[in-house]
Amino acid sequence: MYQRSLAAVAVASLALAGCANMNQSQTATAQGAGIGAAAGAVIGALTAGGNTGSSAMQGAALGAAVGAAGGYLWNRHLEQQKQQMQQATAGTGVQVTQTADNRLKIAVPADAGFATGSAQLNARMYPVLDQLAGGLVRNPGETVQVYGFTDNTGSDAINYPLSQNRAQTVMNYLVSRGVPAQRIAVRGMGPSDPVASNATAQGRAMNRRVEIYVAQPAAR
Repeated sequence: MYQRSLAAVAVASLALAGCANMNQSQTATAQGAGIGAAAGAVIGALTAGGNTGSSAMQGAALGAAVGAAGGYLWNRHLEQQKQQMQQATAGTGVQVTQTADNRLKIAVPADAGFATGSAQLNARMYPVLDQLAGGLVRNPGETVQVYGFTDNTGSDAINYPLSQNRAQTVMNYLVSRGVPAQRIAVRGMGPSDPVASNATAQGRAMNRRVEIYVAQPAAR
């Protein structure tokens, strides 16, 4: 156990050593790396077989990478949720990924999730959102952000309310499945932030979407 503690402290100390000369953002990153390193070292050591020192250092390196990401932590619960969501969304066109800043992203093509020009949710999305809601209920520390997007056809007077209403529909469904409303933020983005060219039908279809982000805020 002594060797395990040394591994944790050593890596954490290295991560924190330069904080005095850093700005606020850099300091937070370094502190996150140190905390993550210490936790990773302990986890690595505790789950090791014979070589506790090596496992502790490997765990510390992984923990430092997670902690350094900043505001969000990727943990085993989110990894399990990602895998479960990928199974639940198979064949639906919904994409489930881990973002660079350690959030779980569920990208729902609006054409698959909603009736055309409507905020009414397609029944085929019920099992997907049921799975998501179940994971959120089991992990009460997670927060949710829901963004609605449209293509650039039609007026802003139509597109912004439509995108907002679609995001709100997702929120309402999650709340109906037991997720507290105060954990969910929604925003209608209209045609802003396209992911493809609006010059083609395929591109416009890609831009019509709802993006759901699940995050575990890092302790500050």
